[in-house]
Amino acid sequence: MDESTVRRIPPDEHVVGPPTPGMTRKQAVASERMWAGFLRTEPGMVSGWHHHADHESAIYVLSGVLRMDFGPGGIETFDAGPGDFVFVPRAAVHRESNPTDDPADAVVVRSGTGESVVNVEGPAPA
Repeated sequence: MDESTVRRIPPDEHVVGPPTPGMTRKQAVASERMWAGFLRTEPGMVSGWHHHADHESAIYVLSGVLRMDFGPGGIETFDAGPGDFVFVPRAAVHRESNPTDDPADAVVVRSGTGESVVNVEGPAPA
């Protein structure tokens, strides 16, 4: 991507984003210091545990319910709905799920360097 000019990225230019089991990501922008794209969680889906290494993430929920599990042992949780922002700090192990019968859609923007998704076996140690 040309980082020296302002540009529009229409939907037909989005590409498959970094994979995590149970989630669909579409990448719109990937620069040296930022990643931005679209996230869909299907009804009943539970993603794999993962973190975003050196990236901080801001997630804006467009529709549906996005459940976040995180913290030591993965026991902390909350649900975010349309209009909510979710902040995920650097290297915070978490997983998303969708406890409803409708898809959940969100816009994700990450700031950082290096790999933007690191899949792991389970939650942070308790």
